[in-house]
Amino acid sequence: MIGWIKQLRITFGASFLWLVCLIYFTQGFRSFVWTAISYQLKYRLKLPSSASQFVTSISFVPWSIKPIYGIISDCIPIRGRKRIPYLVIATLFSLFPWVILGSVESVSNSKHQLMIFLLLQNTGSAMADVVIDAMIAEAARHEKATFSGDLQSLSWMTMALGGICGSLFGGYALNNIQMNNIFLLFSVLPTIQLFSCAFVADSSISSSQLPEFSTYNNSIGILDEARLSPQSPPKPGTLMRKRSHKSSKKISINTSKYQETEKDESLPSQWFQSFKKAGYTLFKAFQRPIILRPMAWFFLAQTEVLNLEASFLGTAYVNGWIGLMFGTFTYNRFLKKVKLRTILMFAHVTLTQLTLLDLILVSRLNVSHGISDKVMVLFGSVLSDAVQQFKFMPFLILSGQLCPPGIEGTLFALYMSINNFGSAMSSFVGDTLASFLNISSGSFDNLSLGIAIQVVCTLVPLMFLFLIPKDATGISI
Repeated sequence: MIGWIKQLRITFGASFLWLVCLIYFTQGFRSFVWTAISYQLKYRLKLPSSASQFVTSISFVPWSIKPIYGIISDCIPIRGRKRIPYLVIATLFSLFPWVILGSVESVSNSKHQLMIFLLLQNTGSAMADVVIDAMIAEAARHEKATFSGDLQSLSWMTMALGGICGSLFGGYALNNIQMNNIFLLFSVLPTIQLFSCAFVADSSISSSQLPEFSTYNNSIGILDEARLSPQSPPKPGTLMRKRSHKSSKKISINTSKYQETEKDESLPSQWFQSFKKAGYTLFKAFQRPIILRPMAWFFLAQTEVLNLEASFLGTAYVNGWIGLMFGTFTYNRFLKKVKLRTILMFAHVTLTQLTLLDLILVSRLNVSHGISDKVMVLFGSVLSDAVQQFKFMPFLILSGQLCPPGIEGTLFALYMSINNFGSAMSSFVGDTLASFLNISSGSFDNLSLGIAIQVVCTLVPLMFLFLIPKDATGISI
């Protein structure tokens, strides 16, 4: 483990690695301060459940529009740089709301003012998440395939560690530290993050990213033919050489023309051209089967879980973080060279078996064999979260590998939005089915039928594994 981190430090640089780990640790450690927020809404402001849910939902709206931050950072550089300046802005948005909430008690005691500052804070956190994801995609693409996926693995293990620490210390802090001091204590992490931005290099972008886009389109076109076409791939040295030779001439001509016209354009006009170019590249990217098909599968895989577990099956939040860390470590250590189809098939079959644990709980077979409900739930929760991470890590790695140069923030944020939308659809379908089957906290008569339907739905994505490139692994497509 230590040797692996040293290799990453040598490859990507200590300052960049520190910034990635810090941002993701902070994202996980947010459970520390949000425990206090939940207490503030329920017991200090005495809001009913509906009003508390409204405040929380509005506060998290910025996480639903992440592609907007991505396309802005991709298309509108600040002083020739499009990552670190936006990361600084995002960190400031993350920092000052906590400072104000901790310093001005009247703000935290007002529902509307608290909602506004939580909205600003989540805007900063979501923007920082988009920017660091784009930086990871850029860094991973520039390095050898040996390190493909390693940054994603490190970042998610760090976030899991932050989640574990935040969940463990959140309850203690709530009982022993004043509310305003909890907000001020958490603001230390964004403060360190702000100073850390100064030590990370952000290369100045060229006046045109058109050559990179064109090269990407050509290379992905060759990948499409080689991976997804039933015909034999083109022979190296013939078609690929001719195509690259012809395209290089077109690229140089188009680039020179673009640079000449760009000098005469105003700043808003340059921004418009940049947005137009990014939109065109995004549209062309999603026309590629090698991008569209895997993303369609991962969306389908997210919607298959129907979330039928009743509230009594819930577990401590920290167990989910432990499962996430275990799953990320196991995938990076043993599975990243295994074919994705094999991993995904194993994950879904295992999830099906774990879902059957719910049937055992409902039928009370575990009690008759001397196994308590608590042990069953804890065991199933940790394993389920770990196996879910086996599915999610290939999604992250594919997203990083398939991001076209120049729009990493936009496309990676869009990938994550597709995943989040799939999860939202999963919850919606699960709630609808639970209502149809009359499953509630006071009625469990049809719970066994609901879990059986969930088992069947978990196996459905296996029928569409052909959407995943046959030879794709965690380090190559």
